[in-house]
This record gives sequence, C-alpha cells and structure tokens, in this order.
Amino acid sequence: MQRYEFKVIPAPRRGEKAREAKTTEDRFALALSSLMNALGREGWDYVRADTLPCDERSGLTGTKTTFQTVLVFRRAMGEEPPVGLTAFTPRTEVAKVDVPRIGAATDAPAGPAPALGPAAD
Repeated sequence: MQRYEFKVIPAPRRGEKAREAKTTEDRFALALSSLMNALGREGWDYVRADTLPCDERSGLTGTKTTFQTVLVFRRAMGEEPPVGLTAFTPRTEVAKVDVPRIGAATDAPAGPAPALGPAAD
C-alpha cells in the first residue's frame, strides 16, 4: 500500500502582476499556477482545494467564524526524506536474533497451570 505525506497551504488571495496577465482572472490564475508549478518541481501532487471554518478571537472575549481556503498537496513517502531526517539505509549484514515461534507450543513445561485471578501481594 502506498503511503503519502500531505502539505496544506493557504490559497493565494491576490494575483501576480505580469505583462501577459491583463485581467484579474488572468493574474489570479498566474499566481495559482506559479505556486502549483513550484510545488510540483518539489514532487508534490495537487489533490484539491477546501474551504474550512476557522474560529478567531474578536475583541476581549468574543469569537467569530471566518472561512479559509487551503490547497492540499501530497507526495509519496520515500521519494525525499522530510526535513531534518535522513533516508533509511538498510544494513548489508543481518544479525542472528532468536525469533519466537508463532503457533502451538510444543515444549510446554510440565506440571499444573498457574492459578488465574486477582494479583496477590
């Protein structure tokens, strides 16, 4: 089964100015595509955009609910280790370890079974 790591970032709120982007829609699309292409070069795949509620403080004791739009990206684990961690390198030699057998015990100790019940002092 494939494992993924996810990255969630706020969606851009403003467009990027560019000579070829004349309208608001073009500028916003340019900002979004620039962001997605930058993350794509790092190995992140775009999954979806979500708008989620967020409770914020309002005044001294009040709260208000706002909605935040986020972009969700994912990439397969193991392609690049997370920041601060090193990639796993398997050892070439394997140490001999006694591994317990799974299944019915064939060399059970002789004698009566231990008593079951509450623990005694």
